[in-house]
Parts: sequence; structure tokens; C-alpha cells
Amino acid sequence: MSPVELHSERIEGARGEHVVLFLHGILGSGQNLRTLARRFVEARPELSAWLVDLRGHGRSPKRSPGPSIDACAEDVAHLAKNGPVVAVAGHSFGGKVALALSEKMTLSDVVMIDSVPGTREPLREGDSALAVMKTIASFEPVYPTKAAFIRALAEKHDRSIAQWLALSTEEVEGGVRFALDRTEIEALLADYFSRDLWPLAENPPGNTRVHLVIGERSISYSPEDRARARAIAARQPRVSVDVLPADHWVHVDDPEGLLRVLVSRIGS
Repeated sequence: MSPVELHSERIEGARGEHVVLFLHGILGSGQNLRTLARRFVEARPELSAWLVDLRGHGRSPKRSPGPSIDACAEDVAHLAKNGPVVAVAGHSFGGKVALALSEKMTLSDVVMIDSVPGTREPLREGDSALAVMKTIASFEPVYPTKAAFIRALAEKHDRSIAQWLALSTEEVEGGVRFALDRTEIEALLADYFSRDLWPLAENPPGNTRVHLVIGERSISYSPEDRARARAIAARQPRVSVDVLPADHWVHVDDPEGLLRVLVSRIGS
């Protein structure tokens, strides 16, 4: 199956001879990590950053056949042929894509931002991605304005999430609609929750270093997952664990701490 041609935004370092890819989480887009990537490049001017829209998201193609973690990694590997990519940082869903990418190309570093390498039970309640997609599926297909979409979604979910998801609307005749495809998103999530990539974290390919960044207050990592991550780092010198005072949205809750991790770990 042919890879999807992904959209990306590039932030060039002053001496940016090599590239670090930034991969967003589910329902997001590359722009979610723009501030983090810009500050990273300012701190590491020898590197450039590419903000990638994964398949089914942002300005990349929607409804491509065979959505999966592996397909996303193939897409990113194809994109990486356009530049000297040396490392990748991914949040949540993007973190697992980043780890899968390490099997497809040579990388110095993979940073998984609150992204569990192993399997998990799908989250279906509250403000989870599956719950949000179920809510949106119950909406009218078109809303007169983006503000109207936000108001409708904010009746069921946190307003900040509604405002964030409004970034994924598109203009159509009669107003705006949510641009992401429910079937595709749910397929990607199903694969995310069911894929076990702990073996890659335990024995990273080649000389790749894997850095697990965990939100202290996040429920993404179970106590057992946290213990396993620490045990791996204790015996595997190419694996590190950093626990930051944050919830799942580490780049929002502790941007300074996450920036320090990226600057110190990538290329160290």
C-alpha cells in the first residue's frame, strides 16, 4: 500500500542541517506543537523542526485506506526522505507512531510524550477522543459558524476541547463541518490501544535512544506501566524516563520542563 503524502510545516534553525520531526496526538495537527518546536529550534539552532500532520488530520489526506500505527509510520518515513531527519518527538498517539518509525529508518532519538508503548483499554467516557467523536457524530453535519460548532460541543465537553477541535473544521456550503472522518479516527485509535510496542522500548533498534516522558498526574500510564518504564531505563542505557509535573497535555501543563527534556535528551 502506498504511503500518504503528508502536509508539514517547517521551522528552520539558524544552522539547521538536521531535522527533528514533531508528531501530534489524535484529533490534533502539527500546529499543536508549534510553540514547543519553535522554542526548541531557538535553543538548538543546529536543528530544524518539521510539524507533521498525520494521515486523517490537519491538511493531510483524509479517509486513506488501511489506517493504522504502522501505516502512519510508513507515511512519516516517506516524508523523511525529503530531509536529513535524525530524531522524532511525538505526543500521545504521535509518540507511538514515533516509536514504530524507529523500525523503518535510522534515528538518533525518539521522544514519547505521555505515550504508553504497550496496550491499554480504550477510553470511552468523559472527554476522551472516542467520546468526543461519538458526540460529533450526533451533530448536524453542518453548522452555520465555527462559534456555533464550539457552543454545541461545549454543552457536552470541556470548552477548551471544543475550541481546540474547532481548528479541525472546514468551510463548506452553508457553514462549517468537522473535517475528520469518524471511521478513520476510530480505526487509528483501535490500533493505538491494541499495539504492543514495549519490545521496541526495551531494545531500541540500532543505536536509537528512546526517551519516555510521563505526566505525573496523567492517567495514560498505569502504575504497572510506570514501574516497567523505570525498570527498562535502569537496565537499558539507551532508554530514559522523565516524569514531569503535568497531566496528559504535557506541552501545555509544563512547557518549560518538556523543553528542557527535549534540549537535553535529543542528540545528547
